[in-house]
Amino acid sequence: MSQIRYQDLREGEALPPLTVAVTPSVIVAGALASGDFEVVHHDVAAARARGTPDIFMNILTTNGFVQRFVNAWIAPAGRIRGIELRLGVPNFAGDTLRLEGRVSSRRLEGGEGRVEIAVTGRNSLGEHVAATVRVSLP
Repeated sequence: MSQIRYQDLREGEALPPLTVAVTPSVIVAGALASGDFEVVHHDVAAARARGTPDIFMNILTTNGFVQRFVNAWIAPAGRIRGIELRLGVPNFAGDTLRLEGRVSSRRLEGGEGRVEIAVTGRNSLGEHVAATVRVSLP
């Protein structure tokens, strides 16, 4: 894997997409790892009693997948400096999440490349997440 360098990037450049199977195990493991014990993330009957068709992914798990997606592209030299994200439709068990991203801006600051990446994640219901990820690159 080649290392991403700031000077080689162009605005609009696409990151390689990431597809994630949204299995019940992924949902439950993410919720437990982030300390989220809300029943809609691990108990199908309780989730249905609250009006949803199945358990669904929590925001911290989504955030983790956004970070994984960007970090796989910028590692080992790049660093994530900040993330802003907005959730859309839920990520229910049995669906697939497809993350895509593009370089939306780039600038030099203090001798370091600062890059913003616009990330979207979609499933069968529509847009699950929209994020802006700020990274630094040599």
